[in-house]
Amino acid sequence: MRLPFHGRYERFRELEREKREAMPLGRDETPPIDVMEKGDMAAMLIAALITIVPVCLLVLAVLALAGYFFIV
Repeated sequence: MRLPFHGRYERFRELEREKREAMPLGRDETPPIDVMEKGDMAAMLIAALITIVPVCLLVLAVLALAGYFFIV
């Protein structure tokens, strides 16, 4: 069974393959962990905690209030 736009998809894959083969291999393709600086991981961890912890506390407070109102 032939998919719609199959020809376009194959042309796209061929073009991407040609681009990948034409790119020179070297320092430009380093993984992101090698590009990160010394304090970046700690900064990302703190930013994640600042974002996630208040939301979790809010959800926990809403659940506690709902439980309180069902018990009382």
